[in-house]
Amino acid sequence: MLPIAPLSSASQIASAYTNTATRQTASSDFGKMVGDAAENALQTVRNSEQVATSGVSGNADVQQVVQALSDAELTMQSVVAVRDKVLGAYNDIMKMTI
Repeated sequence: MLPIAPLSSASQIASAYTNTATRQTASSDFGKMVGDAAENALQTVRNSEQVATSGVSGNADVQQVVQALSDAELTMQSVVAVRDKVLGAYNDIMKMTI
């Protein structure tokens, strides 16, 4: 069974905060963590597509298809929520007076 993507990403974020390395290493760790989270989300969606295709052809159980689609939906909701937060932060920064 695959780990739940948002929960595994949350544990990566928590471990990044406890890291006592230099600031440059921390920023590269954050960049790596974001890249890994995006790759994990993409892999979850690809896996769901493969299971759905197998389900349509009759090679996968209905429960497997529902589970895969549920994982993909949860992943997409998480990605959209993070995107919305990033865009909100960007808009807040752009509204600041200098």
